[in-house]
Amino acid sequence: KAIIKNIGYPVLVRPSYVLGGRAMEIVYDDTALERVMTDLTSATGSLAREGGVSQSRPILLDRFLEDAIEVDVDAVRDATGDIFVAGIMEHVEEAGVHSGDSACTLPPQSLSDSVLERLHDYSARIAHELGVVGLINVQYAVKDDEVFVLEANPRASRTVPFVAKATGVPLAQVALEVMLGVTLAQLRERRVVPDQTPVPEYVSVKEAVLPFNRFPGVDTLLGPEMRSTGEVMGIGESFGIAFAKAQLGAGTGLPHEGQVFLSLADSDKVAGVAIAQKLRDLGFALAATVGTAGFLRSRGVTVDTLVGKIGAVDLGVDAVSLIASGEVNMVINTPSGRSARADGAAIRMACTVNKVACMTTLSAAQAAVVGIADTRERGWRVASLQELHQ
Repeated sequence: KAIIKNIGYPVLVRPSYVLGGRAMEIVYDDTALERVMTDLTSATGSLAREGGVSQSRPILLDRFLEDAIEVDVDAVRDATGDIFVAGIMEHVEEAGVHSGDSACTLPPQSLSDSVLERLHDYSARIAHELGVVGLINVQYAVKDDEVFVLEANPRASRTVPFVAKATGVPLAQVALEVMLGVTLAQLRERRVVPDQTPVPEYVSVKEAVLPFNRFPGVDTLLGPEMRSTGEVMGIGESFGIAFAKAQLGAGTGLPHEGQVFLSLADSDKVAGVAIAQKLRDLGFALAATVGTAGFLRSRGVTVDTLVGKIGAVDLGVDAVSLIASGEVNMVINTPSGRSARADGAAIRMACTVNKVACMTTLSAAQAAVVGIADTRERGWRVASLQELHQ
């Protein structure tokens, strides 16, 4: 509050979710807040080039919903008001990662029946109020079983092809016919549209294809700004198998053996213990930075190799050198704070250069562990969409 007061410019503080935008910054402490506010309001700052700060152009401070699950819903509404919810997709990465960069799964894996009912209800009510005839995409965040509406887009979303392939419903055709005056009831009579939201017996995972291999100097940390240039999908008997297939399709196949390097933010260390122990149970060796290793060891998890900070020589090897040596098969790096993020950027760039799978969120790391375990236990088979939807 003191920092904001001393700036001397209008500031709007509201408890909401950061969607993104120009001159947007994410801060984690007072020092970072002061740095960003000073930069934004300086004569040469980011906002100066766009007209500066004024009563009509205030700085907006939004609060993240930490550890929330993001959800996409694709639906079609006809001119009679009838609505068909085609797919509910649960994101793998937490809310805060742009939906275009986040992996998602259909059907959802952890949402309760009551949450699913509310997602149906909210989507229908929003579509009715907007008077949509055709496709609508609504994005939500779910925190402690409470559903927050992030945004509604009365148009086709990038998820439409994924939902169509995952469910077998020709969603683009359905939307086109509805926009031309055909009702959903008529499409149900022709068996083009099912009576209810389809729930396949298999799991489909959509994964973003990120162009970091073409830009090895760019930090691969995911955030509110969309960076993906394409998408792939994996289909399997379980979430883990589908996720592993999607990773392979995106060019970052998951390892089945070797060593995993961990560098976790303080806020992620408690939840990271279970992931690290599961990796040990799967036979992986673990390497970790001093802070992460100390925490894991204090919780009974064996860490084989201690890794120093970037450029440090006290432990004989730093993270970048270890990754470059070919001795690391996967990296889990969840940074926070300015210095930690700088070190993390170098680690993630090393992963890109050396083609090592790198997970920057605990949720993605957990999904990777499940994928490794499922594929090791059950393998996978390949099936065409025609076979699945015959």
